[in-house]
Amino acid sequence: MRSRTFSRLAMSILTLLVIWAVIFALLELAPGDPMSSLPDTIPADVRAAMRDALGLGQSAPVRFGKWLYQMVVVEPGVLADAAFGTAFFSGESRILSWQTRGPVMDLIAQRLPQTLIVVGCAYAIGIAGAIYLGTASARWRGGALDGIGTALAALGIALPPFFTAAVLIYVFAIQLGWAPSVYDTTLRVTGWNSLIAQIGQMAMPVLVLSLQTTAQITRYMRGAMLDTLGEDHIRAARARGLPEGRVIWRHAWRNSLVPVVPVVALGAPQIFAGAIITEAIFGVNGIGQLLVTSLKASDLPTVQTITALIALMIVLANMASDLALGWLDPRLARAGHRNV
Repeated sequence: MRSRTFSRLAMSILTLLVIWAVIFALLELAPGDPMSSLPDTIPADVRAAMRDALGLGQSAPVRFGKWLYQMVVVEPGVLADAAFGTAFFSGESRILSWQTRGPVMDLIAQRLPQTLIVVGCAYAIGIAGAIYLGTASARWRGGALDGIGTALAALGIALPPFFTAAVLIYVFAIQLGWAPSVYDTTLRVTGWNSLIAQIGQMAMPVLVLSLQTTAQITRYMRGAMLDTLGEDHIRAARARGLPEGRVIWRHAWRNSLVPVVPVVALGAPQIFAGAIITEAIFGVNGIGQLLVTSLKASDLPTVQTITALIALMIVLANMASDLALGWLDPRLARAGHRNV
């Protein structure tokens, strides 16, 4: 198990480096110049000095190596300095935004909590709902609950997030007035009233994203549970007279999760993509909105760092799914150990 973990870790690091290199290469080919937004009255020598200050005069490999060093060494070091009160990396050059001329990680630190709260809640609710609906649909196959689960999955896949968000805003914000149409990022939870207000403004963004997640995972969970319920050890458990609920949740549920866990991990990039659209619609001042504004301003260091962090989250999610599969089905762990 330990050797398998180390091999997965090494493969994840290599994959992440390749992804970061591809992101850098694609952004290098993208149009846009940080100097284009400056007035034409600025002298050419001043423009040249500003380009040198931003590192634009260096070659692409040098700039990628510098960014990689800042991303892997300097920024984690600055975070450690802030956490432990040290100053080991106080004089190091950090990743700077072309738009604000400030550290990109400071911008991300300001926006990340909003995104993690919305996306985290949506993903947790979506996964829990999908597992329950998929299991219940398989248990009562052909019943009313199976029809509801199938219809919900079809709707969630067919309807894009921007359409679902517009419908929810029209119904619950404009017509009924139950929830605000714009997310208040300045709200701080200090008591029950502010907590209720926070839940109210999170309801629609979370519902949009969780519906997408539930729809994608429910079909896989239902199919996996139907396959598991037809296996011999399930028939043997029923023959021993065990209650149906115990058969489902104690004997069938764990085996049914094996094909579903990779789907959950691979759904991470999709929910982040949906979060970009959802944040723009509801006015959530999160990472998605920062990415959109940075793209409009051709702020390539900010765009590169945000996409690199999203890639890091996706790679970590896939690595976690590999480890979870080894726990759910030890045969996979033993097979991976023999292949190392």
